[in-house]
Amino acid sequence: MANDELPIWRKHMVVFVVSWMALMATFSITSLLTAIPEIASELSTTIEILNVTNAATLIAMGVSSLIWSPLSEVFGRRLIYNIAISVMVASSIGVAVAPTMALFTALRLICGFTGTFFMVSGQIIITDIFEPAVRGRATACLMIGSVAGPALGPCAGGLIVTYSDWRVIFWLQAAMAGLGLILSLIFVPTIHRRVDSDLSANCKTTQDRQPVHQSPRLALSLAKFNPVRVLKQLNHPEILLAGITCGFLSATQYTLLTSVRHVINPRFHLTTPLVSGLFYISPGLGLVLGSILGGKMSDAAVKSYVQKKGTRRPKDRLNSGLLGLFIILPAALLIYAWPLQMERGGLALPMIAAFWIGIGLMGTFNGINTYMSEVRPAEKTEVVAAKYIMQYAFGAISTAIIVPLIDSVGVGWAFTLWTFLDILGGIFILFIARFSPDSWI
Repeated sequence: MANDELPIWRKHMVVFVVSWMALMATFSITSLLTAIPEIASELSTTIEILNVTNAATLIAMGVSSLIWSPLSEVFGRRLIYNIAISVMVASSIGVAVAPTMALFTALRLICGFTGTFFMVSGQIIITDIFEPAVRGRATACLMIGSVAGPALGPCAGGLIVTYSDWRVIFWLQAAMAGLGLILSLIFVPTIHRRVDSDLSANCKTTQDRQPVHQSPRLALSLAKFNPVRVLKQLNHPEILLAGITCGFLSATQYTLLTSVRHVINPRFHLTTPLVSGLFYISPGLGLVLGSILGGKMSDAAVKSYVQKKGTRRPKDRLNSGLLGLFIILPAALLIYAWPLQMERGGLALPMIAAFWIGIGLMGTFNGINTYMSEVRPAEKTEVVAAKYIMQYAFGAISTAIIVPLIDSVGVGWAFTLWTFLDILGGIFILFIARFSPDSWI
């Protein structure tokens, strides 16, 4: 069935499935944040080592598309998508029964290695089946899935570790991924991505240098696994600057999520994982609402610029995120961090500020994500994959360093650093949207 022949109800179900699996990707990384002390105690390790393990899992998530995306092109997106879900189910069960820190870490990395493929593939599926005028709202649904994980994961983890064993977190994760597998098998259609013309040319050149017995199809298949196809997208200045901005935003998000129990619990004398887990509802709601608003603002920006200029450019939708980058996000970060540093105000203040941090983050992320899937249509998979590599590399760094950084300079100065980086990202996005030459793409 052609993409434009899918009935609207089927498109909605596809969006639900890809959003559910995007939720699973972030749920798997955040669900243990409120259970880290308990996991460290049982596995005879330290909180710092577990944070590094979480950072390594983020790196695995970032590079996962270098393997899964080429596999999906060679063997078909639907087949590989379902295999990736199956790997998540199996590795989650493995983590749930892991008796040692070494096995726990290995299986966590395997589970993380499926992560961004769900978001990359989901973004490409949405780009394939939705028209540009409504694509931002469909992307918003995908983003709601990915950002619901940071809200639901710590809450579920805190609830489970308070009343049961931390291993139940991963049994729940396996069950949720299993549900995603069933829904995917039923509703996600076969959607093939066309072979890029420039890749075909490159493969022909490669084939000319190979022995004559090697088939063109084999050469084409092998070329798809060349990571240079993804990394070379960063040679385009607009893609590089937008990717760096996504990295700054991801670092801000994981700085907030990773440090909650380290900062909030001692400041307000919270004693149980459940109570600190409930704190995550605040930024989680902001992330979800920001995704909804960001999608509407992104599509509105496209329609507005079409009316003004009579043509549609992918970078026009980047204007929708400037308010978040320059005003909402910086203000919310500083209001969150400095009262904590000076021990002023009650718990309501950081909760409200965290909510607005979520609004600022996702109100910006949506437009950039949709832009990345549109800016080079023939290479959209590679562009989106490159973005996620940068995004999760920055997220991994922030996850690994934020607790030592807060201990060294204080929560106020630590979050001020991310504030300046986000403003710098805003300058990058403003330049792309308003001043960058078309020859950069």
